[in-house]
Amino acid sequence: MKAIIIEDESIIAEELQNKIKLAAEDVEVLAVLSGVRQAKQWLSANAEPDLFFMDIQLSDGVSFEIFEEYKPHSPVIFTTAYDDYAIRAFKVNGVDYLLKPIDDDELKKAIDKCRTIVESKSAFPADINLLIQKLALPQPAQQVYKEKFIVNHHRKWMPVNTKDIACFMKENIHYIYTFSGEKHILDFTTMEDIEELLDPRMFYRANRQFIVHIDAVQTIQPHDNQKLTVTLKPPLKVQVDVSREKAPSFKKWFDR
Repeated sequence: MKAIIIEDESIIAEELQNKIKLAAEDVEVLAVLSGVRQAKQWLSANAEPDLFFMDIQLSDGVSFEIFEEYKPHSPVIFTTAYDDYAIRAFKVNGVDYLLKPIDDDELKKAIDKCRTIVESKSAFPADINLLIQKLALPQPAQQVYKEKFIVNHHRKWMPVNTKDIACFMKENIHYIYTFSGEKHILDFTTMEDIEELLDPRMFYRANRQFIVHIDAVQTIQPHDNQKLTVTLKPPLKVQVDVSREKAPSFKKWFDR
């Protein structure tokens, strides 16, 4: 099978290309395209590949803009850092999605499914326009996020408004740090449970230990190994590490 990758982060694109080689020797990547404009130009000058790998958020737009001029007849595997319910709803033949960082087994399963479609010459069944409409729905209208958390304070329960929380931290137990520097114990089982209750525009899961508020970020230090160190504003001055794999999605989340 011949494939193209549409991904604006060169490191992520290179890693995906390497993972594809390991997962499926019969998949040949014809081109790695960095944005909507470049993808449109390539598709207008070349035959359609058997398979697409597409990031959703690109530096010059969203990949769905490609479909304004070009409707694919081959399977599409979307890659994204966001576990969007609308994409999940379209996990059917012809459209699949992979969450970053991409899991090797999930990648192989997605490619195997697409290979079946290509080899059987099945019709491309997914309605891309309907998918775009669903993804265009405003998130606040679909989900109400938690407005306050109950914490233990001097053997009493006390509410803390979510907007006042600078970060969530996990050690042996979970803690809340407020913008004023207060630290409270939070009675939650996992960071995943907390993350599901937060507005993803305001909070980011930086690593297994931290979820940070966008307004709590003071500086971001990039390193030669592509990792990031995020320093939170005083009085916290906490340093939070962001992995090489998550650095691109963090930058997209913060730079808006």
